[in-house]
Amino acid sequence: MLVQDGLPAPERTRALLVVIVGIVMSVLDGTIVNLALPDITRELHATAAQSIWVINAYQIATLALLLPLATLGDIIGYRRVYLVGMLVFTLASVACTLSDSLASLAMARVLQGVGAAGIMSVNAALVRLIYPRQLLGRGVAINSMMVATASVAGPSIAAAILSVASWPSLFAINIPIGLFCLILGRTALPKNAIKATGARISLLDVALNALMFGLIILGVDGLGVRIEGSGGAAKSVASFWLPAAELAAGIAVGVFYIRRQRLQPLPLFPVDLLRIPVFALSMGTSVGAFSAQMLAYVSLPFLLLGAYGRSHLEAGLLLTAWPLGIVVMAPIVGRLIGRYSGGLLGGVGLGLLSLGLMLLALLPAQPANADIVWRMALCGLGFGMFQSPNNHIILTPAPVHRSGGASGMLGTARLTGQTLGAVLLAIIFALFDPNNGHGPAVALWAAAAFAAAAGMCSALRIKHVQRAG
Repeated sequence: MLVQDGLPAPERTRALLVVIVGIVMSVLDGTIVNLALPDITRELHATAAQSIWVINAYQIATLALLLPLATLGDIIGYRRVYLVGMLVFTLASVACTLSDSLASLAMARVLQGVGAAGIMSVNAALVRLIYPRQLLGRGVAINSMMVATASVAGPSIAAAILSVASWPSLFAINIPIGLFCLILGRTALPKNAIKATGARISLLDVALNALMFGLIILGVDGLGVRIEGSGGAAKSVASFWLPAAELAAGIAVGVFYIRRQRLQPLPLFPVDLLRIPVFALSMGTSVGAFSAQMLAYVSLPFLLLGAYGRSHLEAGLLLTAWPLGIVVMAPIVGRLIGRYSGGLLGGVGLGLLSLGLMLLALLPAQPANADIVWRMALCGLGFGMFQSPNNHIILTPAPVHRSGGASGMLGTARLTGQTLGAVLLAIIFALFDPNNGHGPAVALWAAAAFAAAAGMCSALRIKHVQRAG
């Protein structure tokens, strides 16, 4: 059945359940393994440096294929891409669970990243099909809340699972969830009302897209590791040549690739959508906001455990104030979308996030738990106020047949921002001790600056939205 303006309420609930469960699972798997790396390293007889590929393999595969699979969704249907992605993700989870070497686990993680790209690439596009236009803001708010919560909940969920089971359980839990999504999704997910016609995907463009993102991630990550390993002192130039060459090659491939995309009727890298000013500004807003989130949320445990002497349990409980703030704000801002400018809501939210981060950086040497909690909650409220309106703005300017391209860019901006934040944090911790509070404080100030810059970028969208209206 073709869907013109959303699904009826009962069908909408079933479809949204499939979409939300899938996106939460795929987002969680980007971070849930971090806590298990020491166990994986020991049991699979690998080095710590080698074990990082359990994370990198998933991240690179996901980011490299997000945009091609999003465009494929525009052509053949978002439902098909989602279900095939879920099937691949579930089978890869079986392979991860049964892996007996680091090489087999890394290869299974590549396959899992391919499946995650299929799920993430069309996630927002499916939400646009599921909800009628007048209720789209609420659907985006619910989806955004779950993505934001999953982005920061990985370590807590991993700790709970690892307290009663071994590391393969982190992957095994995906199998019944994936089967549930596949069975329900076959009947619950809507088909595209309008598909892109007369377009095809070039394998050369797919390869260029993967090379661009892969080389840039490897180069930036490699430079960050080199700086972190130097203890702040400059090493020989030779130690930097390989990641620097990877980064330069990634940029060169990107320049050629994007120039080529400008000539395509249905570009994989959506240069057609980036010509829409409000869409381009929204991309900048997303990258800045998620860089701030990553800088803060990874540095905060060092602050709580090292400088403030909190236990792991206490730190975990204090950190939950952030996602709780997002959960509280999501339904509120969902009702404000459409009544107030998304650029204004995003700008105010990112201003609150920046303020909360500065207040965390200015905490006294021995703060009370209540002082930490309300600042964390302020950050969560601000981030929750930004994300839903921002995602709504990203989706709505795109033509219906380009919802996949917009959805893919939404995920790409999030992963790009998180990658940038992680690399900057490695550099900060190389220059400032992360265990005495100095490193985390610098990271929080940097995060506040990113959030403020993203807020200004969001505010610039107000006039463009008004003109469009």
